[in-house]
Amino acid sequence: MENKKKNTILVPVDFSDIASHALDHAIQVAKHFDNDIALLHIVEEAMLSSLLSFGKNDQKEELAREAVQTRLDKISADIKLKSNINCTTHVKFGRIYKLIAETAAKLGCDSIIMGSNGAAGMEQIIGSNASRVISHSTVPVVVVKSLQPINGYKNIVFPLDLTAESKQKVNWAIHLGKSYKSTIHILTYKIGDEILDNKMKANLHQIETMLTKEGIDFSEKILDKMDDNFADETLKYATEIHADLILIMTQQEDKGFSEYIIGTYAQQIVNKSDKPPVMCINPHPTAFTGSWSY
Repeated sequence: MENKKKNTILVPVDFSDIASHALDHAIQVAKHFDNDIALLHIVEEAMLSSLLSFGKNDQKEELAREAVQTRLDKISADIKLKSNINCTTHVKFGRIYKLIAETAAKLGCDSIIMGSNGAAGMEQIIGSNASRVISHSTVPVVVVKSLQPINGYKNIVFPLDLTAESKQKVNWAIHLGKSYKSTIHILTYKIGDEILDNKMKANLHQIETMLTKEGIDFSEKILDKMDDNFADETLKYATEIHADLILIMTQQEDKGFSEYIIGTYAQQIVNKSDKPPVMCINPHPTAFTGSWSY
């Protein structure tokens, strides 16, 4: 029988605490789905110059590569020993956010799990690049901010708006819901316009029908009015239900509030979410079909 190739999760590593939290999260996901992990460290040119002020460029790169490779190899060996997960290592030189997306595509990774805290500094360079990685990636990016117990994605927040792209998340919701026996918590809101509210109800009904057909538990919450913008309401709801994951699209989901808030809905969720990891999915012209394999 031909063995099916395992899917691979790309994990950017800069040896900071927040990157370590993301790696721990990725290990748990990889265990659940029997996936491989690819560790990626990127040395930016500016940092390389500050660390090594002597020698030719190729000498600098070789010295930096050897130092980083030793640390990555140790992490990889520990993952294999403790978790029995195949783990490859990769060292690149250049712009972080571009190389993360490019490496994910080149290696055929189905997802990226990375830390984010908006930090800057020599050992916290991944966190400050998360939003750019999300915008450039063609695969879902799971953003992890804190170290917390990982018991699977049992409670998933599914924000729903009127955009056609918003409904693309349902493929991932179904996939994760089946695998983790999750409850999908749909959050939406009344707009105050009869035609638009009816359209929202139709979208909600369509998604609930799909979840029911797949045997996935779900709940719904329709906000009659919002005290804050939809991003803040989403985060409050995630806290209320002790969410394990927030599932969002990367485009402006809450277009109706775009003139009243700074930045996109996705950026606000990623920047403000302290505890639940956030899965960010770029919209596709048709629909998103990828998923962690199991």
